[in-house]
Amino acid sequence: MLQSSENSFNQKSGVPASNLNSYNPVKTVTAPVDQATIGRTLVIKGEISGSEALYIDGRIEGKIIMPDSRVTIGRNGKVDASIQAREVVIMGKVTGNIECSDRVDIRAEGSVSGDISTSRISVEDGAALKGGIQVRSEGKPAKQEQKQDQPKAMAATASA
Repeated sequence: MLQSSENSFNQKSGVPASNLNSYNPVKTVTAPVDQATIGRTLVIKGEISGSEALYIDGRIEGKIIMPDSRVTIGRNGKVDASIQAREVVIMGKVTGNIECSDRVDIRAEGSVSGDISTSRISVEDGAALKGGIQVRSEGKPAKQEQKQDQPKAMAATASA
């Protein structure tokens, strides 16, 4: 009797009986990404390194090395350090050089004083930026093609 009532309930809801107690994989997709947080009252002096995302709302002095991760400086964050990361999002204040393998995003309330080296950069209206910017191209094969084309061109002019 219990089984037939479950089946009639499932037919009304459109969910098969076998899925009632099974794990729903959609929940793993929406699970939060591992992220370390440095709160607004914390002050850290030294070197920070790791492989998870980092959110900074406090003060950092020294060096931040997160080559495969995202570093986010919150609105209350103040960083006096060089930063090496895959991606950097700045909503607070950064004094120091930034080296990114992917992207730097300086939001409207963000401020950077230092040199930036990255593949992509975004600076919103209202952001403050003082320093040099080097945007690296990701097309390494294109550089190799140019090197191959140059000898061909020289050979063509030499024979002409």
